[in-house]
Amino acid sequence: MSKPTRPAHSPWRTATAIRTYISGVLWVIGALFEWLSDVPVEGGWLQIRADPAGLVLVASALIGGHNFFPKALRGVRYLRLDMNFLMTVAIIGALLIGEPVEAAAIAALFSFAELLEAAAVSRARRSIEELVALAPEKARRVLPDGGEEEVVASTLRAGDRVRIRPGEKVPIDGTVLDGTSAVDQSTVTGESVPVSKGRGDQVFAGTLLSEGFLEVEASTDSGNTTLDRIVRLVRQAQSQRAPSERFIERFAKAYTPVVTGIAVLTMLVPPLMDMGTSLDWFTRGLTLLVVACPCALVIATPVTIMTAITSAARHGVLIKGGKHVEKLGAICAFAFDKTGSLTEGRLAVTDVIVGGGANARDVLRTVAAVEKRSEHPLAKAIVAYASGLRIDFDSVRVADFEARPGYGVVARVEGQLVRIGKPNMFEGVSLPPRLADLQGEGKTTAIVAVEDRVIGLIALADRLRPEAHNAIAELRRLGIHDMVMLTGDHERVARHIADQLGIVEVRAGLLPEDKVNAIVEYRREHEGVAMLGDGVNDAPALAVADVGIVMGAAGSPASIETADVALMGDDLRLLPYAVRVGQRARRLLRFNVGLALALKLSLAVGAVLGMVSLLSAVLLGDVGASAAVTINAMRIARLRV
Repeated sequence: MSKPTRPAHSPWRTATAIRTYISGVLWVIGALFEWLSDVPVEGGWLQIRADPAGLVLVASALIGGHNFFPKALRGVRYLRLDMNFLMTVAIIGALLIGEPVEAAAIAALFSFAELLEAAAVSRARRSIEELVALAPEKARRVLPDGGEEEVVASTLRAGDRVRIRPGEKVPIDGTVLDGTSAVDQSTVTGESVPVSKGRGDQVFAGTLLSEGFLEVEASTDSGNTTLDRIVRLVRQAQSQRAPSERFIERFAKAYTPVVTGIAVLTMLVPPLMDMGTSLDWFTRGLTLLVVACPCALVIATPVTIMTAITSAARHGVLIKGGKHVEKLGAICAFAFDKTGSLTEGRLAVTDVIVGGGANARDVLRTVAAVEKRSEHPLAKAIVAYASGLRIDFDSVRVADFEARPGYGVVARVEGQLVRIGKPNMFEGVSLPPRLADLQGEGKTTAIVAVEDRVIGLIALADRLRPEAHNAIAELRRLGIHDMVMLTGDHERVARHIADQLGIVEVRAGLLPEDKVNAIVEYRREHEGVAMLGDGVNDAPALAVADVGIVMGAAGSPASIETADVALMGDDLRLLPYAVRVGQRARRLLRFNVGLALALKLSLAVGAVLGMVSLLSAVLLGDVGASAAVTINAMRIARLRV
């Protein structure tokens, strides 16, 4: 991984912030002088105050206003009326009518609101820098003679070997060659419990060794690790604007000139109709300009979206853009791949049934001795099961081994003919009645026969993920009740898994193009369809779903790039968490935008009617609204897996 970048400068320490602090202090001092003074002060046209309080307040207004004046001039030059123009007019207008307290309040408080918004955005972006900083700067590279040297982690290349000790971070993605350790992978996969790693296991850059020692061979160059890809994708996601954000920006562009026009009419028309003094209506128009500033409205969406994306990434869920955050919140139906998504994706022995006086360990000893010569997944599962029971099968004499594709294997074990395979391999042989029961449960069954006598049945199945029941139940609690399983497996096997989870609709025996057609059909029936798959084979179907979600994407570049949402760990609990993030973000977006609009509208009406002062317009319409939507958006970060 490349050297961690320096965190972005805090918005609280910029030149803009310093001007804001000075403006705020001067405003408080000037307002206190004004309050303590016994001399009544009334505003009027071109009444520039020369008393000490007035001078302090004018200084406050000009220093704080410097945050807006240059931008306002550029906007006027290019005929863009933005919030900087509105604030500039409001500050200068308040000074011209002899209201320096209000002018200083507009400059100081509005600057503070802008600072608050910048801090909210910076906080969301800072999460990325924290991710970058997870990778260590140094690593111990193993030398050809077995020694080691300390090197900069960014110089590591695929094939390099590194040693990691307890309490140290893994500097590169790779495969364990030696040692065992519990590894905290929460930074990449979101798993809260350390995972045991040993020879042959994969580890990721940025993860932490809790105990033990590991020697790892790098599987990728530094700069292209899983952590690097996460950082790049989250940065890209933050830069993509959500549909609601684009709508609000278009709305604000039209809204600001319209309200500015209304403010001008408010200043000019009533005095011409003898409805009051020009000073009174000018003040109301200025207040309307302050109220019109759309900053709280504009900031509501990006802060919410960025908080959702960065918070999800810290829990092992990559959401690749604001539009996908919104779509996640609108999901009402789910399609699931079976193998590797709802199940663990690997066969395991579930039943060993023996007959004719045979002993289960003896049968497994014979079968494992034969199957260790096969590369078939069933054979590997049986050998792993026997090894787990510490059955010694290496000493068994096996001869004349022959694999019969589509049927099974044949060999001579200690002089006797042994056949292991499917029922079609045993024509004319009486098969145990339990075979039909095991097949009815959706299990793959290997029949074991010595000469022409069946001595046992070994059943295997792809096991359901232990968290699958709770994940599906949680999705239902979130309001998602329409679910379908799409699988290339047999109907019987798929139905057995679906029944355990309460999924009624099952479509089995599907090729990748069949899954695409199924998703297209499902989308016609439901608005907002998500699909959960486990990789490249499901890529076409993931692409046509409203939201494609890939399972266990850590270490798989193709999977991360394919889906709209990537669950980095092999933990289905991340799925309802991702949906909750989307739903919370969608609700907050609607609430924040509605709050900002309602507040602006009510204050605008009050400004025209003379019921809202310049000071209250700034406090409520800008500082209050901006703080409310920002704090509200931060609630997403409280969600936990």
